[in-house]
Amino acid sequence: MNPSRPTTTSALPVAATGHGHVTFLGAGPGDPGLLTLRAVEALAAADVLIAEPEVLEVVRTHTRAGVDTPQLTIADEASAAAGVPVIRDASNLVMEAARSGRRVVRAVTGDPGLDGNAASEMLVCANEGIPFEVVPGVATAVGVPAYAGVPLRGEQGADVRFVDARTASARCWSEVGTSTGVVVVSATLETVPGACAELVAAGRAADTPLTVTVAGTTTRQRTWNATLGTIAQVFKQGKVLPSPEGARPVIAVVGDQGATAGRREELAWFESKPLFGWRVLVPRTKEQAASLSDQLRSYGAVPHEVPTIAVEPPRTPQQMERAVKGLVTGRYEWIAFTSVNAVKAVREKFEEYGLDARAFAGIKVAAVGEQTAAALVEFGVKPDLVPSGEQSAAGLLEDWPPYDPVFDPIDRVFLPRADIATETLVAGLIELGWEVDDVTAYRTVRASPPPADTREAIKGGGFDAVLFTSSSTVRNLVGIAGKPHNVTVIACIGPATAKTAEEHGLRVDVLSPEPSVSKLAEALAEYGAARREAAKEAGESVSRPSERRPGARRRRTT
Repeated sequence: MNPSRPTTTSALPVAATGHGHVTFLGAGPGDPGLLTLRAVEALAAADVLIAEPEVLEVVRTHTRAGVDTPQLTIADEASAAAGVPVIRDASNLVMEAARSGRRVVRAVTGDPGLDGNAASEMLVCANEGIPFEVVPGVATAVGVPAYAGVPLRGEQGADVRFVDARTASARCWSEVGTSTGVVVVSATLETVPGACAELVAAGRAADTPLTVTVAGTTTRQRTWNATLGTIAQVFKQGKVLPSPEGARPVIAVVGDQGATAGRREELAWFESKPLFGWRVLVPRTKEQAASLSDQLRSYGAVPHEVPTIAVEPPRTPQQMERAVKGLVTGRYEWIAFTSVNAVKAVREKFEEYGLDARAFAGIKVAAVGEQTAAALVEFGVKPDLVPSGEQSAAGLLEDWPPYDPVFDPIDRVFLPRADIATETLVAGLIELGWEVDDVTAYRTVRASPPPADTREAIKGGGFDAVLFTSSSTVRNLVGIAGKPHNVTVIACIGPATAKTAEEHGLRVDVLSPEPSVSKLAEALAEYGAARREAAKEAGESVSRPSERRPGARRRRTT
């Protein structure tokens, strides 16, 4: 146990009455990173998750397999015909699950303390003697302005008031209209102009500054600057349309924030990320793409993973079986891993024989690249050799020691690889005096085509960029999904991959300075930042590559 962290003693206890336990949990405004540590703990222990549709995907990733997730919004035949979903009573769902002795998490948008429905559900639990707890979340009315670069208080510490335009009374509008402080209004795109008119009618000046943010804290976030008197015109000029699925909540901040007033562009840290809102195609398996996708998200991008290859066992396993047995019996001085898939193949064979990382005792281990090394460390093996320069077979050979019969009791290297691997490493090791057992540990085959909507987005310009990490990813993506649209930014990990892309008629826009997926993502981010600055200097609005498709329809704002 980590002594630096207090032990959680109230982790969803089950009451002695036999009833379950309910956690009312705030999921925040939409960014999954805003969940608290306590929220993640509660979700991991939940038997039942009852979440508002807006935050279901935010919280579901932290639940264990098999958790029950009854939907609040469903469609029966009659309602489907009328186009109106049926809203199920969350209170009944919560109580039904709790009465059965299960641990229930009731997740709401923002903070449960500001949710009237959550408050009434807490009262029901209290009346029935069902224990519950509240896990606060980042309130939407506070979190969204922070992401939009709109501080709610300046150095004068002015009064801040919060209003829900959907339920506000005439008296409420009168009170906030006569105040001089900042007003944070929860509304919808459809009701913002009306709310602004109410404030003006109540006494606020029409030239009072205003910001309106939709889809706050997500990569769909968009913010408009206006005044109470001009917001309707700004929406009209920007052709801001109501969202197709109904009234999406927005946050409007009314008032002067002191020294920060009028300087939102300098404070808009989230929307100014270099790849903000970019849909980036990552043609790799989910396991390979995990760290790359996380890095892209840190730049504001929305990664979309599409496997272009599938990994299968070798057709004849005998060669691999002999090599693993030789590894245990001391046949090899070195084992060299050239990919994460090679590590996975050996690990699976180890597990088949009941072996673990201890079987590598006395054997030197080499890894090509940082991701392969990370996969080995996860397995419990620290590589003895990782290229100090180029992360490739050639880079590994530069650092590989020649065979020395005085210091090396064994002259053999075990090289588990793909069936289509090049011979560069084998030839180089032989030249250094080593004997090499070049073993097919796995086969790579072309993956199945992605779904039709993904193929259409690839060919139709729906993606802003695609990252190619090898020549095979170029060939396989074009083969299973078609050639990316010419507005899509093409980023390649090295010259060989770029050459393959050009041979397929693609224009290469970004070339990684090093053959590393991390450096490739970094290079794309630099490209995006330069593109953003160029648009600003030219006095143009910043847009994504996919928004500049010839003949592209203007998308609805959601």
